[in-house]
Amino acid sequence: MKIRSIILLPILLMLAAACSDSGPEQAEQPAKSLEGNDYLVTITTDLGVMKAILYDETPKHKENFIKLAREGFFNGLIFHRVINGFMIQGGDPDSRNAEPGTQLGAGGPGYKIPAEFVPEYFHVKGALSAARQADQINPEKASSGSQFYIVQGQVSPRAKLEGINEGKVGMAYQTLMRTMPESELAKEYQKVAEQNPNDSKAIRDKVFSSLDRLTQVTGITFSMSKDRIDAYSTVGGTPFLDDQYTVFGRVISGLEVIDKIASVKTAPGDRPLEDVKMTVTVEEITKADIAKQFGNPY
Repeated sequence: MKIRSIILLPILLMLAAACSDSGPEQAEQPAKSLEGNDYLVTITTDLGVMKAILYDETPKHKENFIKLAREGFFNGLIFHRVINGFMIQGGDPDSRNAEPGTQLGAGGPGYKIPAEFVPEYFHVKGALSAARQADQINPEKASSGSQFYIVQGQVSPRAKLEGINEGKVGMAYQTLMRTMPESELAKEYQKVAEQNPNDSKAIRDKVFSSLDRLTQVTGITFSMSKDRIDAYSTVGGTPFLDDQYTVFGRVISGLEVIDKIASVKTAPGDRPLEDVKMTVTVEEITKADIAKQFGNPY
């Protein structure tokens, strides 16, 4: 274990010298069918109303959110964690009528939801994503049963987004060595380190020669598609959260409300000084009607 923690630092320091060619662009996705019904989520606050859709490709998260909303679970809860330029978070049942200064963020319905990572969906502004516990106690990245966040984020320069993301390579390496030390790839890295104890370039070269395998084992990707780069460099978001938290929906109306909530004054711990309460409802309507009202979000 000790040698693994020692290996990581040289890798992170030398990643900047690694290959920086952009990955292959994804083929343009065909338009999705507007047949059938869907659910329109309405999140009402004193600072405005947001409308959102939930993704069919994350069925466990979608079904759970709809169930909780129909039960009135979210009504009266607050956005208990707000960080301007980052995100707004709510869904903790302990936040209902919580006294000022109460520590929040640990509550839930008593269960988790398995991660549902979909490459097509990422942390662009307005993304509706599931909060979760840290990797140290939640290496499978399972989502909270009720806590969610809505991305605000910031616009990033294209040059910063293109090419291999060396930070995510280091993250994937660390994840592999910490949580899957018995995997074949981790054993290969360990062997290279043991054979080259004073040569950090050797282990770096080994990692960069096996990026496809590292992605396959950890689920972490290292270069962005053109769609992601376009979105993050224009609309903005939080790209460093990709592949770490499940994105299961998107705000399609009311992005300005995210900005309003994100800009409120907060106390230490990021709770707003004045509670921002929510009411969440879902309405089943046709996908065609959603597209007609808000532009095709599919």
